[in-house]
Amino acid sequence: MKHRRIPRRRAIAAGAGIAALVAAGVTFQTANASEPANSPGPKVLSALAAGNLASTLDKELGTDAAGTYYDAKSKALVVNVLDETAASLVEEAGAKARVVENSLAELRGARTTLKDDATIPGTSWATDPTTNKVVVTADRTVSDAEWATLTKVVDGLGATAELQRTKGEFKPFIAGGDAITGGSGRCSLGFNVSKGGEPYFLTAGHCTEAISTWSDSSGTQIGTNEVSSFPDNDFGLVKYTAEVDHPSEVDLYNGSAQAITGAASATVGMKVTRSGSTTQVHDGTVTGLDATVNYGNGDIVNGLIQTDVCAEPGDSGGSLFSGSNAIGLTSGGSGDCTSGGETFFQPVTEALSATGTSIG
Repeated sequence: MKHRRIPRRRAIAAGAGIAALVAAGVTFQTANASEPANSPGPKVLSALAAGNLASTLDKELGTDAAGTYYDAKSKALVVNVLDETAASLVEEAGAKARVVENSLAELRGARTTLKDDATIPGTSWATDPTTNKVVVTADRTVSDAEWATLTKVVDGLGATAELQRTKGEFKPFIAGGDAITGGSGRCSLGFNVSKGGEPYFLTAGHCTEAISTWSDSSGTQIGTNEVSSFPDNDFGLVKYTAEVDHPSEVDLYNGSAQAITGAASATVGMKVTRSGSTTQVHDGTVTGLDATVNYGNGDIVNGLIQTDVCAEPGDSGGSLFSGSNAIGLTSGGSGDCTSGGETFFQPVTEALSATGTSIG
């Protein structure tokens, strides 16, 4: 299916700003974007503050918003826009404006085409605001014929999408925080939460689909499933049934723990940490949002956070966090912590909202 571009008027700024951005360590595809000249200095922001400002600007810009990401080196929010008028509003708010070719509507249209024409096991796609494209990834299980299909569909999408390969295989990491077990499987506890004054914990939905009663690493039964959502989503809620400690913190596997006091949405460019029972603690960066992953056997999960943090089987359900903020629950990915790879996470804010729970 040929992707139809949405006609619109826009002004593209001169390319002089690109050099300044490259000098600052931020690389953009010059065919897709440019930075307005004479920009006032953007505010220095934390990743969390940048995410909050991004939410505000998305509402104010409306259809002129074309994605945001956090530049960790300069500690600035970068906002993609479609014209110079929107760029001025962004700069007045203290962010860095970047005029791009593709609107969010066009990128959503590309994702719809991929869903209709390229739903193939072993693939994922996510919107990447740094390239202003939908990045389609095929794992090693995708056949030559399937690769040819993907290539044809992505080529038909023109400048809105690009295709790449990964050496690993996309799969849920069932076998991450502290180990939780049930039957012959092992996953990881994500975050302790509360509901109606009662203690619960969140983990991955593909874990709670496979296991209904949970024990800790010593074999003591600690909880039973209350909610399980997989596929489409990937979260599960477990109610504590034992009198055990359930602090709002994440095990750092060095004798200490990170206190978790709230939850936040991920931002592309955000530095994050993952804790899991197989590979323990690893750091990385958020590389994409609203990712769709096809694990095969009809297990397609949408709305995930894409990162370059490594993970392995048994890390499923484990904690993704940034400082004291809960960010996500480990879903799956490719590769391992020797060779690296991509890992996807269920946004914890969505899980909290759907289950009526809160951090604590």
